[in-house]
Amino acid sequence: MICCLNPNCAQPINPDTAQICQSCGASLVFSLRGRYRPIKLIGRGGFGRTYLAQDSDRLNTYCVLKQFAPQAQGTKSLSKAIQLFQQEAERLHELGEHPQIPALMAYFEQDQYLYLVQQMIEGKTLLQEMRRQGTLDEAGARSLLEDLLPVLKFIHERNIIHRDITPSNIIRRRIDGKLVLIDFGVAKQFSDAILHEPGTRIGTEGYAPIEQLRGGQAYPSSDLYSLAATCLHLLTGVKPERLYSPLEGRWLWRETLQQNNLKVSPQLGNVLDRLVKDLMSERYISAQAVLDDLRGLPSLEGAVPGWIRQHPEGKISTSSPPSGPVSRPDVSSRPIQPFSQPSSQPSGQPFSQPSSQPPSQPLSQPTSTSTRRGTSQPPISQRPSAPPRTGWRCIRTLTGHSSWVTTVAFNPKTSTLVSGSLDDTIRVWNLSTSTQLYQLAGHARGVNHVAISPTGQVLASCGDDDTVKIWNLTSGELLHTLKAHMRDVNSVAIAANSSLLASGSDDRTVKLWKLDQGTLIRSLAGTAGMIKSVVITPDERFLVSGGLDNKVRYWNLQQGEMVRVFSGHFNSVNQVAIAPSGKLIASASKDKTVRLWSVASGSLIHTLSGHAQEVSSVAIAPDSVTIISGSRDGSVKIWDAQTGMLKHTLAEHSGTVTAVAIHRSSQYVASASADKTIKIWQNA
Repeated sequence: MICCLNPNCAQPINPDTAQICQSCGASLVFSLRGRYRPIKLIGRGGFGRTYLAQDSDRLNTYCVLKQFAPQAQGTKSLSKAIQLFQQEAERLHELGEHPQIPALMAYFEQDQYLYLVQQMIEGKTLLQEMRRQGTLDEAGARSLLEDLLPVLKFIHERNIIHRDITPSNIIRRRIDGKLVLIDFGVAKQFSDAILHEPGTRIGTEGYAPIEQLRGGQAYPSSDLYSLAATCLHLLTGVKPERLYSPLEGRWLWRETLQQNNLKVSPQLGNVLDRLVKDLMSERYISAQAVLDDLRGLPSLEGAVPGWIRQHPEGKISTSSPPSGPVSRPDVSSRPIQPFSQPSSQPSGQPFSQPSSQPPSQPLSQPTSTSTRRGTSQPPISQRPSAPPRTGWRCIRTLTGHSSWVTTVAFNPKTSTLVSGSLDDTIRVWNLSTSTQLYQLAGHARGVNHVAISPTGQVLASCGDDDTVKIWNLTSGELLHTLKAHMRDVNSVAIAANSSLLASGSDDRTVKLWKLDQGTLIRSLAGTAGMIKSVVITPDERFLVSGGLDNKVRYWNLQQGEMVRVFSGHFNSVNQVAIAPSGKLIASASKDKTVRLWSVASGSLIHTLSGHAQEVSSVAIAPDSVTIISGSRDGSVKIWDAQTGMLKHTLAEHSGTVTAVAIHRSSQYVASASADKTIKIWQNA
C-alpha cells in the first residue's frame, strides 16, 4: 500500500500499482528523499498529518513520518517557516539524546511541505494499558511521576515545552518497560512565532491548563499540569474534563476515588492538587520541585506499581467503564412493568401485561448538565408549554452512564434495551427488572449510535474513534472492528435480512458492509456535508441519509447512486427515519422542525413545528402514524403523522434529548439525554 501525502485527502490509502490517488487525484509520492515510503495514516491534526513509513536505507524498518503544511494555516511565508522548522528540528535532535524521547532521524522540506522522521517506539500507550488492565494504584501513580518528571526536567532545561502530555502520548516501550514521551511535533515548538492566528491553540482539552487553551501560551508548569491531569485520569479512569466542576470551581477526583472505593495518601493528593491549580503562581515551578516533594513522601512498604482491576477491551465489563467512575447503575427499587410479549415471540421469555402502576420518579436530578467534549451548555431556561398528557408517563429513569447518553435501541426479540454514551461504553439493560445486565467496553472515544439486527443477536455500534464495531449481543463478544472511515462515525443501520450494514461519517461518506464478515462492499460519496444519520428501507433496496448539507438523500443500494434529494430544511439534518411501510420519511433538523416526506412523490407532507430548539432525534412507530421526536429543549414530543398535529409533550429531562426509540408494541418509548439518564415512557 502507498499513502497519499495530500494533507486534505479524505481516503489516502492506495494500492501499490496506483500512480494517482484514487480519492483526491493527487500524484502519489512513493519515496520521500529517496528512502521514506509512507504506507499508513496514523494521526492528524490542525497542523498536518502523521504517517507510518518504511526506511529503505535501513532494511525497510518502520519509522514515524510527520508532515507540516504551514501554507495551509494562513501563516507567514514558507521561507520563514522553513527557517524556524530547521532551528527547532535541531533542538528536537538534541532531545533525542534522552533515552525516553524518540530520536529524530531526519528533517527536510519537499514539495512545499515540511517533514521530520522520528524513531518508532513499539509498545502500548498508557491509555491502551488502562483500557485493558484498569486504573493505576498509588504506587503506579508515583512510579509514573518519578519516571517522567526527569524527562520534563530535561526538555525544560532546553527551553522546550511539550504542550500535549496525555495518556495517549506516553508509551511503555515493549523492549524494556520504560515510559517514553512521544509526539514532540515541531509545529508545537514554533506555533507562537508563525501560527499566531485567532482560534489557534495547542493541547488537548481536559489535560491542558487554562493559559494554554485561552491564550496559546505554555510554560514548564503547563506541562506539569498536563502530567498531573494524566495521572488523575489513570488513577480514576475518568477523563479530566469530567473530574472538574466549573460550577464549584474545583476538582472532584477525590470524590470519584471514594465512590470507587479507591484512595491515595493525603501526601500524594496534596502534590497532585498543587500541580493542577488554575493559577500558575500556585503551581510547582519546576519538575525538580515536584521530585523533591515526592521523595519526601512516606514509603509504600512492599507496594508494587501496577493496575488495580481488569476490564479487557472488547469484552463484557461488569465493573466501571474505562473512562467513567465505578458505580452500580442507579435504579429505583421498584421494577419496571414488564413489556407485553407479542404473539410471534418465541416462548421461554416471561412477560406480563403492563399494569396501572403509578409512574416512578427519577432517583436524583443532576446538579449540572454534562456536555460533549467538556464544553458548557447553558441551562434550559424555558421549555414550550406542554399540552395536557392523558396517556404517556415516565415509568422509569435508568442511570449509570457517566456522560451524555447518545443513543438507545430496543432489542426486537427480548425485553432488553441497549444504550451508548460519550463515556465510551455501551450498556445492556434488562427492562423487566430495571437492572444493567452488562456493559461493552471497546470504543476508544464516545459512542454515537447503536443498531440491533432484526434477529436481536447482533449489535452494531459506532463512535468518535472513527470505527464501527460489531458485537454478539448474546455473549458480548466483539466480532469485528471496521476501520475504513477517516473521521467520526455518527450512524449505523442494519438491513431487515441482517446481512447488510450501513454507516455514515463525518468524512462525508456512507459505507456498506457485509455484516457477518465485516468486509466493505462499497462507499457512497457525493454529499456536500458530513453524514449524521443513515437508515435502510424495509425492502433493503434503498438507503436514506441526512447531514450537514441540510438535505435528505435517497440512494439506490444496488447501483450505489443517489436517486432523489429532499430539500426544505434550513439547517443541518440530525437524524432520519423511515416508516415500516417504506412510504414515509421523517427528518429531524437543527432548524427546530421535523419534516415528513412522501417517498413515492418526493413531496413534503407536513412540517412539525413546536420544539424551542434544534430537533436532535426522530423515530416512527410500527403503525407508521405516530412520530416521536427529541430536542435540545429537553422535551420528547409525540405527533400524528396523518394530521401533523402535536399530541403529547414529555418534559422531564434536564438536558438535551439526544435520542429516542420506540418499542415494537408502540406502547413504550425510550429517550436518552445529556443529563446522563435514560427514561422509559409508557402509553397507559
